[in-house]
Amino acid sequence: MAIFKSSEIEKNRILSRGVENLYPNYQELEKKLNSGKILRVYCGFDPSAKSLHIGNAIALLKLRQFQQAGHKVIFLIGSFTGMIGDPSDKMATRKQLSREDVLLNASNFQSQAKAYLDFEGDNPAELRFNHEWLDNLTFRDLISLGSNFTVQMMIQRDMFQRRIAEEKPVFLHEFFYPLAQAYDSVKLDIDIEVGGNDQMFNMMCGRDLVKALNNKEKGVITMKLLTDSEGKKMGKSEGNIVMLDEDNRNMFAKIMSWPDEVLPSAFELCTFLTEEEIKRIRKENDNPRDIKMRLAWEVTKINHNEIDANEAQAYFVKTVQNKEIPNEIDSFIIVSGKYKLIDLLLLTGICKSKGEARRLIVQNAIKIGFDNNLEIQTDVTLEVEALNDLIIQRGKRKFIKLCVK
Repeated sequence: MAIFKSSEIEKNRILSRGVENLYPNYQELEKKLNSGKILRVYCGFDPSAKSLHIGNAIALLKLRQFQQAGHKVIFLIGSFTGMIGDPSDKMATRKQLSREDVLLNASNFQSQAKAYLDFEGDNPAELRFNHEWLDNLTFRDLISLGSNFTVQMMIQRDMFQRRIAEEKPVFLHEFFYPLAQAYDSVKLDIDIEVGGNDQMFNMMCGRDLVKALNNKEKGVITMKLLTDSEGKKMGKSEGNIVMLDEDNRNMFAKIMSWPDEVLPSAFELCTFLTEEEIKRIRKENDNPRDIKMRLAWEVTKINHNEIDANEAQAYFVKTVQNKEIPNEIDSFIIVSGKYKLIDLLLLTGICKSKGEARRLIVQNAIKIGFDNNLEIQTDVTLEVEALNDLIIQRGKRKFIKLCVK
């Protein structure tokens, strides 16, 4: 079934916005888009955590562009490969997960992806799980697939070379991850695979395997990575990522904490705004804080809605910029009496451990008081009397009000 050829604007947007590299090259992928064929395009999502994150959203935005141009988009959950653990950029072997673990982690992936992709309508995105075919492979099948790759091809990966140099182990099962991901492209009969630039090796293995088994040229689009001011990928491992299941206030505030250097790429990679709109925003605002606030608003609107984005912005301005106590604070019912400050922080959920509580107290991150008269507490041995309406503040945004019974 044919479709109208993509417009020049669509082609340029698909093949350039947020793109790091194209394989085999721009011209060949342009031919695919000009062919009039509905292309099968996919990206795989690793269920090693219970939520997608802003780095995944970069690939989702690219899939969205293909879907809007009329192509068939496949949202693949790595329900098999997630059990192996992707070794990409990892200096240690990843913990292997059970099938139950990965399916539980992925249970909300589709609902989060709906902010970017249409899973209904005339051209719905297709949800797939790669255990559908990888569970059925026999050892004979594995040997046959493995014969398309060499040990030299696998061992040349940078992180494996670094591990070997540091005398850290490289396990045989880690070689199976790119092989399994490559087989996804074969079974799904993929025309183009999309993924982060850190996934290039895995995706190129898929390109080789599709050529060997299907005699087909699979295109690969690697996306730019969202990096911090030191050039490190903003991801789960670095601890500076925004998860897509964050509530609206946390999502907005976390983006406001990003360094100014990330703004140009973040607008390109994380928003629906056109290039013209992005240029206008930067032209009309010379204060990085205001530009960042627009970025936070746009990303929060995508993943929540406009009302929640407005509320998150108002809350941020009130509590962080103006340093005011919010109008609505979560209450914690507590028995009257005196409590050690560390125990109180743990009991109310302000902190998850006594170690964290001590660290935050030492870092001047805990305040206690009433109304807008909160004072920094620096004494880890302090005892606090639980009183009605006593407010405990952690950092700039987290507040708890005591309700004594």
